[in-house]
Amino acid sequence: MLSHEQRVEHKAFTKPDEVREFPNGKAEILNVGGAEVGRLVLRPGWRWSTDVQPLAKTPSCEAPHFQYHVSGKLGIRMDDGTEFVAGPGDITSLPSGHDAWVIGDEPAVVVDWFGATNYAKKA
Repeated sequence: MLSHEQRVEHKAFTKPDEVREFPNGKAEILNVGGAEVGRLVLRPGWRWSTDVQPLAKTPSCEAPHFQYHVSGKLGIRMDDGTEFVAGPGDITSLPSGHDAWVIGDEPAVVVDWFGATNYAKKA
């Protein structure tokens, strides 16, 4: 049962509240439930350190992420050297301090419940 303060919200990434474009990709942002949820669409050739780092102006991605990987594959390398590949159906929880890149010729699509607020915003 919903309390007086709660309300039903229904949104879709087909009509995002904000779109942040960057080389080889974009972040589509929905404001829902008092939070921001992002869908990252990353084209083949995308790499955080070449396509987003110039906007962020940090040595590595400082946005922590909690993500569901919808399609495509992402290589992820943490600043401590840990490296792995995430693909469709995977969930990743990434602390600050990482790089990532698309593997193969299929776009990587990722839904991010934590980290979308400042992702790909100019510093």
